[in-house]
Amino acid sequence: MEYENILFEMKKEHVALITVNRPKALNALNDDVLKELNQAFDEIEADKNILGLIITGAGRSFVAGADLAQLRDYGPEENRANAGLAQDTFTRLENLPLPTIAAVNGFALGGGNELAMSCDIRIASEKAKFGQPEASLGVPPCFGGTQRLPRLVGYGMAKEMIYTGRMVRAEEAKEIGLVNKVVEPEELLSAAEVMMDQIIGKSPRGIRYSKLILNETVDMSLAEGLEFEKNISAICYGLPDKKEGFHAFLEKRDPVYEMKRPE
Repeated sequence: MEYENILFEMKKEHVALITVNRPKALNALNDDVLKELNQAFDEIEADKNILGLIITGAGRSFVAGADLAQLRDYGPEENRANAGLAQDTFTRLENLPLPTIAAVNGFALGGGNELAMSCDIRIASEKAKFGQPEASLGVPPCFGGTQRLPRLVGYGMAKEMIYTGRMVRAEEAKEIGLVNKVVEPEELLSAAEVMMDQIIGKSPRGIRYSKLILNETVDMSLAEGLEFEKNISAICYGLPDKKEGFHAFLEKRDPVYEMKRPE
């Protein structure tokens, strides 16, 4: 499939790489970018050989926010449609049936921070900066920032970041739980690949169903979450990966899993 605003490629076997590719606009998100992300997600979901996804940005920005040139003359209904497209896209990313890593190379502001937060794991360059500056423009975050940010950093810090709009540097982002790891700029993609290799080296079913439990139980009570965990675990105990994993461990050998993504 042809893309104009993103690059979609296989970085290595089983690992796809999406690069938001509007460097002159600091990779700002417009409707075309969001639609192309959904097209890429279609390709990923259709290809069971893809076991992991890394997302990054071209040039000096990850994604510097929504495209204000597109939004400038929007009224309530246009905003509702645009926010709905972005929220649906990011929720789809969040629920892709495979692990995702945001390799944040530069500015991750507004919609860029919201895109990064929709990935399972965030690795940041030392040059990365994060923020939700929408209040300075007279609006709240609307691509999921008011919901995902407090779940990652806590409500007090989320309110501070949203109310002040200040940019958070990579090291502080790690301290508050917004990113998992900070690396030197030239090591960013390789660090993301190394971590993804560690993940996809495990059982594809073990990863898939762990992600399902984590995502589905985030808003459940503890009792409901435990019940869901127990039920999904029981399903996994009847699948081939469990047999291979246990036998390999007891036989002191590396397990050999089918490198296909389960449903």
